[in-house]
Amino acid sequence: MSVARSVALFVAAAFLEIGGAWLVWQGLREHRGLLWIGGGVVALGLYGVVATFQSDANFGRVLAAYGGVFVAGSLAWGMVADGYRPDCYDIAGALICLAGMAVIMYAPRGH
Repeated sequence: MSVARSVALFVAAAFLEIGGAWLVWQGLREHRGLLWIGGGVVALGLYGVVATFQSDANFGRVLAAYGGVFVAGSLAWGMVADGYRPDCYDIAGALICLAGMAVIMYAPRGH
């Protein structure tokens, strides 16, 4: 699998997981109702499906690498959906997480 396809899968997974969690948050905390919650639950389920399409067969590695994408994606989602403005420490932390994701997922291995 190409790195580009793998990254696209991580981005799709992040969109579904973060978006799903945001919909549940909106449904419960912002009192938007059961349709928002239900949409979030469906999106969260689809996140689990998308994650399985990574070519690496090691669940722990894929989910650990995805964690870096989740961190950066969550900050980006907050910026777009809620007007959140990350500070320099948020940005530095997200970049560190993405660097860790790249090492975990794409480092050359002898197999």
